[in-house]
Amino acid sequence: MKKEPASIPRPLVRTNQWFIFLSVCATWLTGQAWILLLPLFAGLLGMFFDFNPVMKVAALFLRKSPSAYIPEDKDQQQFNQLIAISLLALGFISYTLNWTGLAIAATAMVAAASFIAILGFCIGCFIRYRWLQYRYQKTQNHKDL
Repeated sequence: MKKEPASIPRPLVRTNQWFIFLSVCATWLTGQAWILLLPLFAGLLGMFFDFNPVMKVAALFLRKSPSAYIPEDKDQQQFNQLIAISLLALGFISYTLNWTGLAIAATAMVAAASFIAILGFCIGCFIRYRWLQYRYQKTQNHKDL
């Protein structure tokens, strides 16, 4: 019997994307870098303890069973979350060290990726797909030798 891949209901993923995007915008508007710690810690909890508080709170507002929503692949979301965590951490550390250019660049990348994902195109998914394709091609080339 084939096991279904783990998934996350799309509304929970979108809520997390909005949370990241709005946190970055709030950081830019207020100049308060600590705001980046909110999505950073939520993402870290999700990655290491499978408990993202943003998604847990959002789950309380689902009107249907989680399985009734369009599923998002959990492995793909973990990959995306790893990218977001990295950029949020880089942004926070850069703001703390007064490296404003790097801070803005890192936070702009995570804000853009989260907003573009909200609009329907997942940059992290594209990157992961291309990476997996590259690895597959590399293994095929080695078999030919």
